[in-house]
Amino acid sequence: MASLKLLVSLLIICNIIYLLLPSTTIACDHSRTLVCNGLSYPQLTCSPPVASYISANLTLNDFSQGVEGGDRLECDNQFHDNNELVVALSTGWYDSGSRCGRMIVISASNATIGRSVAAKVVDECDSVKGCDSEHAGLPPCGNNVVDGFAGVWNALGLNKDLGVVNISWIMAE
Repeated sequence: MASLKLLVSLLIICNIIYLLLPSTTIACDHSRTLVCNGLSYPQLTCSPPVASYISANLTLNDFSQGVEGGDRLECDNQFHDNNELVVALSTGWYDSGSRCGRMIVISASNATIGRSVAAKVVDECDSVKGCDSEHAGLPPCGNNVVDGFAGVWNALGLNKDLGVVNISWIMAE
């Protein structure tokens, strides 16, 4: 019985250590590089594992009709209002659309103590492609990006002028 308690304690400690490691410490092999506007970007099909709260970069985007990057979203082939609580996930987290329509909980405790918001996954923040007309000439996303509408940033009380902030997220279901 004592050895079982020790094993459980060790597992808990290992999980805590793992969760405290920044997501960038998890290797993600890439075999190709995309050159966009003279800069090189790795093409990444994987993202850090989805387990408990995941460290990520929240980026600001506007997917509404008629703006740069604004196109019908992959999950529902619709345009969305910029005030909606919706996000796009990096290619690995998007997982070929398996998270379409699912809710995630985003926490910005580093920026605003205790603020969290639930948002629906509606698109992929492509970590492989970019720089073409389909992607408005923008470079590919990193492999640890949650790309959010202004509504998500507003709900978290974040300064949209920053453009990128560290957050953590978890699947709501």
